[in-house]
Amino acid sequence: MKDTHTMNDPTRITGGPGRQMLEYMLDHVRAELIDTVHGLSETEARRRLVPSMTTSIGLVKHAAFAERMWFQHILGGLPEAECDGAMAGEASFVVSDNETVADVIAEFERAGNRARAIAADIDLDATRQRPGFGTVSLRWIYLLMIQEFARHAGHSDILREQTDATRRT
Repeated sequence: MKDTHTMNDPTRITGGPGRQMLEYMLDHVRAELIDTVHGLSETEARRRLVPSMTTSIGLVKHAAFAERMWFQHILGGLPEAECDGAMAGEASFVVSDNETVADVIAEFERAGNRARAIAADIDLDATRQRPGFGTVSLRWIYLLMIQEFARHAGHSDILREQTDATRRT
């Protein structure tokens, strides 16, 4: 299931400056989430295998929104209208019929690239205000995104296992 040739292996960096480790682990979980949808057909990526609206490709779509919300809007201070994609909250799990798996992966990768660029010159302890959360630091945002993307990669792993099992029957 995993494409180990492109996956960012978290065991490669096990020490070093805190920022380097946070950025490396965030990139790792980004890659893990993308790997869960590689090789799925358009139909398989959209298949609902749980009672909620959760789909493998919807998890990647939502992750792109989370990148925009936390890095572009909160950390970078951009108005939502200037963020590079929909700021749709829970509706961010919905993938339109005209979007392909490749389109959604590219959207997530663009959002990740922009997140890296925005965060690059900001100190880990720099803070921003987030309604409903209060004061948050870049360090906290990194940890939140690592947790969020790892959780969603786990969800998508399970969906992928179910999809792969149906292929064998």
